[in-house]
Formats: sequence, C-alpha cells, structure tokens
Amino acid sequence: MRTDPTDNGGLFIGRRPGTGPVRYRGAPDHSVGIYRALDRLFAASLLAFMMLVSLAFWGPLPAACLWLGAQVQAQTESGSLGIVASCLGVLAALLGGLVLLKRLDQFWILVRRAAGYDQRSGVIGSVFAIAAIIGVALFVAWFLLLAGPGDIIATCCSGR
Repeated sequence: MRTDPTDNGGLFIGRRPGTGPVRYRGAPDHSVGIYRALDRLFAASLLAFMMLVSLAFWGPLPAACLWLGAQVQAQTESGSLGIVASCLGVLAALLGGLVLLKRLDQFWILVRRAAGYDQRSGVIGSVFAIAAIIGVALFVAWFLLLAGPGDIIATCCSGR
C-alpha cells in the first residue's frame, strides 16, 4: 500500500486515475545536426510567441475589450451594457490567454526535450515576470511622456 503524500495528492486514500505526478524517463538523447538546430529554433519561436501573448495582457487585449464595449454602447445606447461587455471581454480574453500560455508552456517543454535538453519545468513564470517588467516600463514611459503630468512638470520646473 502506497501512503506517500506525494504519490496520492496529500490524501491517504489513493489518487484519481490520471492525476499522478509526471515521471519523465531518463535524460533525453541529444539530437544531432540539423534536427537539433530546428528544434532549438522552434523552441525559441514558441518562447517569443509566449512573450508576445504575455505582453498583450498589458495593452492590446484591454484596449480591444474597451473598443468592444464602446461598440456595444453605440449600438444599444446603454452605458452600463457597454461596461458589462468590456468587463466580460477582458475576463474572457485574459482567461483564454492564460489557457493558451499554459498549453504553449507544456508544448515548449516537449520541444526542448525533443532537442535533447533535460527540460522538466516550464518558463511561464519567467515569461510573466519579464512581460510585467516591460509592461510597467512602457506604461510609465507613456504616462510620463505622452499622457500624464507633462504640463504640470513643465510649469513647476520653469519657475513660474
């Protein structure tokens, strides 16, 4: 009888089928030549696409959902219906993006293993962290340079 909590999900009654921990075989064989280069290139392109999807959370997706809400408001002449459409659009877009990122992350692990790397964990956390840093930096630059307190800073610094 197996009673190790890591084998049965923390419960001492057994595990549902298909919910066991992922057990990889030994280290994968290194692919050779052109196949390894293609696998590495494919993994890098998956990583770049994951970064683009993560960066879309910081501007294009919310902007598109606000546009959708404005279209709903224009058609129905109801501001509250436009707000509801925008909120539901943002929720659906973000959850759909997260599902896409999770599947891409699992696929990236498989591609890295096919390239001969002993890849056991994904990079979704790192991708989110880098996207957050880039998103915040772009927002601060936009706010300070284009949309924010430009006139206030100019009048304060000019001595008037």
